[in-house]
Amino acid sequence: MSDRGVASATPAVSTVPGGAPATSGSRDRPRYDRSIIEGPLRSAVWKLAWPTMITNVIGGLQGIVDHVLVGHLVGFTGNAAIGVAWQIIIVVIIFINSLFTGMSVLVARFAGAGEEDKVNRTVYQAFLTAIGISLLVLAPLGYVLSPALLDLVNATPEVQAEALPFLRVMFLFISGMLVFYMLSGALRSAGDARTPMVLGVAMTVLNLVLNVVFIRGLGPIPAFGTTGAAIGTVIASGLLALYAMVKLWRGGWVVSFPRGQGWGPDWTIVRSLFRFGLPTGIQGIAMNVGGVLMLAFIGSLAQSAAAQAAFAVAYTQLFSLVTWTSVGLMGAAAVAAGQNLGAGRADRAERAVHIAARYGVGGAAFIGCFFFAFPRQLLAVFGMSDPAVVEIGVQLLHVLSVSALLIAAALTYTGGLQGTGDTKSPLYISVVSQVIVPLGICFVVQQVGTLEPMDIWIAILVGHATRCVLSVWRFNQGRWRTIAVDIVGR
Repeated sequence: MSDRGVASATPAVSTVPGGAPATSGSRDRPRYDRSIIEGPLRSAVWKLAWPTMITNVIGGLQGIVDHVLVGHLVGFTGNAAIGVAWQIIIVVIIFINSLFTGMSVLVARFAGAGEEDKVNRTVYQAFLTAIGISLLVLAPLGYVLSPALLDLVNATPEVQAEALPFLRVMFLFISGMLVFYMLSGALRSAGDARTPMVLGVAMTVLNLVLNVVFIRGLGPIPAFGTTGAAIGTVIASGLLALYAMVKLWRGGWVVSFPRGQGWGPDWTIVRSLFRFGLPTGIQGIAMNVGGVLMLAFIGSLAQSAAAQAAFAVAYTQLFSLVTWTSVGLMGAAAVAAGQNLGAGRADRAERAVHIAARYGVGGAAFIGCFFFAFPRQLLAVFGMSDPAVVEIGVQLLHVLSVSALLIAAALTYTGGLQGTGDTKSPLYISVVSQVIVPLGICFVVQQVGTLEPMDIWIAILVGHATRCVLSVWRFNQGRWRTIAVDIVGR
């Protein structure tokens, strides 16, 4: 992809004196929320961020409840199985979600310029592409390759026995979850962050109810244990996906499916989705492959099962308290930067990202205090009582109390880069900071001595610090200001 990342030679937006966008999509009553590009900047960023943060926090309760139930009913082997399975699933989900990053870049620019037709065409093509890949590629390949993937992460036989059916159910019925991610990204990029929050809360509540039923069993429904968590998840996300498709067809949201333009692929738009999104997909895969390989290092420890259980609870669940809020601010930074750049207001786009970063670091500092002061109490919530697991988990939470600050800043500046169309820089930064640095440290320590859990936790911290420094430096260079975005009109 060129530095400009243009799908056609048509300018993305022209401006009239005063900086107001002048586009063919402008109307007397704008369809999109113009306060993002015209109103007070702090309130605009917060209005985009808080619904996503709440959605992430409430949605994350689903994973916490799963771990709590499985931890008490199955034991820490079940916790390790869910953690290992999700580490694999996330690699796949993030690759498909890369299309939604490309979609978000286009939607934010076109919404900022007021071009409704291009927004809706982009959303439909992202939906069509993601559904095709998930049904025709991910479902069959995921089912067949699940055992090999579990072998790759050095999961013990006991963990594999719990993780395999969970993993296969998720791969077979992953489409509903992907539709939810697509819809949420489209609505937020167009300026509506509240509707995804409502949908996310509804799906989470349904998911929690179904998970309790299928994990524990109820009446004629048997207890599925760890697999029940996957069954509840796919049913809840599938029902929401069906509702979303009806709403997108009928209209009523800020985005919808276009009418009268054919239902087949529009390869110009699809290429643009991949042009902007593929680097993000590769970035996500690299980061999560790094996570999978990190699990392999954890699996090589003398206390591998205990370390994997501590990692699953402390890193994938409790540390999510930081990433839930930071990802919300990352999305707000991306939308605010993208829409303002689409409206020809690059300075305002830059200020929005700095504001989001300050919010993120402040929230991470608050959560990190609990990691440092009350680690044993937090682990006990998940039924972690084994002395070896608790000792390792306390070490990890102490390290993560510092990592929280670094990753919060890194994510918001990553959002600023991606929202403006610079999706290649975060890819390079992630490969260095999330793969080469931490895995390199673990490899060297393993070669020259005995690898201990604390060595792995320090490697993770150094990786987060590297990502933070490089992300802030790259954004402040300002090269994203010259990236143009457009698609050929019909």
